[in-house]
Amino acid sequence: MGKGYAEGPAAEEAERRLEELAQGPAAAAPEERPAVYGSTEDDPERHFLGWLGDVDPDELFASGAAWGISIVRRART
Repeated sequence: MGKGYAEGPAAEEAERRLEELAQGPAAAAPEERPAVYGSTEDDPERHFLGWLGDVDPDELFASGAAWGISIVRRART
């Protein structure tokens, strides 16, 4: 008869973790920052307008320069 603590999900998780440690540290995720996306008269398809802080989404919308504005997290390039 097996030992309960050496079987099942806990044992599987321990094995998975040992395999992760054997592979070494994971690559760091790229730094992300908020990006402003929307549509403009020149390009009605949703596209990158700029980084939040560099462009003001409220000002773009209020002026009518852009619409359908959304802010998403995107990796820095």
